[in-house]
Amino acid sequence: MDNNHHNNKQQIISQLKPMVNNLQILNSFNNYIDLLVEQQHKILEQADNNVIMHRSQGAVAILKRLKLLRDEVNGEKK
Repeated sequence: MDNNHHNNKQQIISQLKPMVNNLQILNSFNNYIDLLVEQQHKILEQADNNVIMHRSQGAVAILKRLKLLRDEVNGEKK
């Protein structure tokens, strides 16, 4: 099952290569991610309970990881 998961991941990663290697598309994608991060920061600033704060923090963490998509797809480890 782990091998199947690895094969599926590799297949998906190879399908993402055209997107992440097209800098115009990648820059637009990253700009969109930045907008979403800004939205989450506004939610964090206005949050009045821990659940909302934790959800927003998690969202920001995932969004920041998506900005590293090019490195992950192209096999660059940081």
